[in-house]
Amino acid sequence: MAELEFFDDFITEVTEILESLDQDLVELESRADDLDLLNKIFRAAHTIKGTSSFMGFTRMMTITHKMEDILNILRSGKAKVTPGVMDVILEAVDVVKSIVDHLKETQEEPDIDISGIVGKLEKVYQELRIGEDMASSASELKIEEKTQGEDIVIGGEKPLSREELEAFEREIEELFKAELEKEKVKTVSEKDKDEAKKQDDKKAKENTIRVDISRLDNLMNLVGELVLGRNRLLRIVQQLYQKYDQDELVQQLVETMDQVDFITTDLQFAVMKTRMVPIGRVFSRFPRVVRDVARELRKEVRLVIEGEDTELDRSIVDEINDPLVHLVRNAIDHGIEYPEEREILGKLREGLLRLKAYHEGNHIVIVVEDDGRGIDVEKVKRKAIERGIISPEEAKRMTENDALNLIFLPGFSTAEKVSSVSGRGVGMDVVRVCVEKLNGTIEVRSEKGKGTQIIMKIPLTLAIIQSLLVQVDEEIYAIPLVSVVEAVRLNEENIKTVENKEVIVLRDTVLPLVRLRNIFDVPGEPKVKNMYVVVIAIGEKRFGLVVDRLIGQEEVVIKSLGPYLGSVEGIAGATIMGDGRVTLILDVAGIVNMLTYSY
Repeated sequence: MAELEFFDDFITEVTEILESLDQDLVELESRADDLDLLNKIFRAAHTIKGTSSFMGFTRMMTITHKMEDILNILRSGKAKVTPGVMDVILEAVDVVKSIVDHLKETQEEPDIDISGIVGKLEKVYQELRIGEDMASSASELKIEEKTQGEDIVIGGEKPLSREELEAFEREIEELFKAELEKEKVKTVSEKDKDEAKKQDDKKAKENTIRVDISRLDNLMNLVGELVLGRNRLLRIVQQLYQKYDQDELVQQLVETMDQVDFITTDLQFAVMKTRMVPIGRVFSRFPRVVRDVARELRKEVRLVIEGEDTELDRSIVDEINDPLVHLVRNAIDHGIEYPEEREILGKLREGLLRLKAYHEGNHIVIVVEDDGRGIDVEKVKRKAIERGIISPEEAKRMTENDALNLIFLPGFSTAEKVSSVSGRGVGMDVVRVCVEKLNGTIEVRSEKGKGTQIIMKIPLTLAIIQSLLVQVDEEIYAIPLVSVVEAVRLNEENIKTVENKEVIVLRDTVLPLVRLRNIFDVPGEPKVKNMYVVVIAIGEKRFGLVVDRLIGQEEVVIKSLGPYLGSVEGIAGATIMGDGRVTLILDVAGIVNMLTYSY
């Protein structure tokens, strides 16, 4: 078993190296002459080889040693990176990743047969060596051809005499010495820079510490409890001030509560920042994904990544990887055309795939965009009719946005044949479910022949959210504010019925209604003449949630319902209000699934 004293540091270091290695290798394939990038990759392989050898992980050491040999030949400049060579190197990296994953679970190197990948690496190494030897032989042959015979001709002039030749050689030797001195000075300068960088890195490491994730999670939970306590105190202090606003002690209490409120908010923000990581941790995996899928489908795709420094909660980073993989693979398979097809259409042979992230309030927006063929809305409708999802009459009434959203239904696919990439009727519905579990929204925009955009909007953190509090009879519910568009007041006379479904006309748009009272079987009848409709958005879809009263906006801490209640459809969790009451938090996506009408 590995030395426990060094094991965690080893795993952390290797994981960090592997996270960037895929991206660097894919970049090297298109920038084969970039010596700095090649040296960076070589150092990565060398580091893994050295540390795995020290830890006694011989399989990992053997694989990375073979990788290092190949990279060393490539660094000489006498051999070039080819897609075939890169396929084998990337396959070796995958094996190393699988070994690391096993080490994380067991702290033991897996008992696997690595002869296959080692054989492939050895074969590539031998082929590159042959190429290197041939290049060296050709170079020597050219020199020999130039120096044959007694006379040497320079620049087309008459042959030089032996004395002139010796003088010429002395001059060349002096020039060579001068260049060598310059190179020495340059090397010393580079060493100084390297040393300075090492010192800066050392200082940075001395100023940082690694903290176990469970400690941060526990700290976040404690801050959540503090926020609940703060909210309750605020409510009590407000009530005291309304009754005894002239009392000096109450005034001091209000001032102190304001300070506690301010500090709690700052503490909450500071703890959230400690859990934030750049989305680049996820994005960095996609150059490899795009390369592999594009090669498999024989397409040419250029990936552009924007906003990789955008930060969000670590727990969300772990959850969005799979949805993004679905979207990226789908964009290459269904969206981007084959190179020959693109040329006929007047497009560049190389398709563009863009991954973009940016902040919008307390949310992160992630966009997956391609410049491919777009979504054929009529084809989507035909497939939906064939599968019995909608009727021909419903298809005629559907807006373009409604039709586009059909792609998120379970089992829906427009693929003509099943491939290893997509077309099995899974994918987009999985994406929608994953995003909705994160209290996020997803929408699709597409223009036939121009391309498609998939836009996800996700809260920065799942622990504490902004919500709109509403009341039905004596029950209070919290609606995640990310899903709320607006709230309007109305009475029964404003409600119309279309095909046995309640609707209202809001700014020339027919808006379907759902009564929250009916969803959760709240007993009794409405006690107020006027009511409110909270307009909810799921992507491009809209519906109105009918409630008795609007209470206001409040920050709430999401709590699980616990093992006894488990998962309740339409409920995302619960929170404790300022007055100590337990309030249910609505799962808007779940409510949509409960509705009997179609979108």
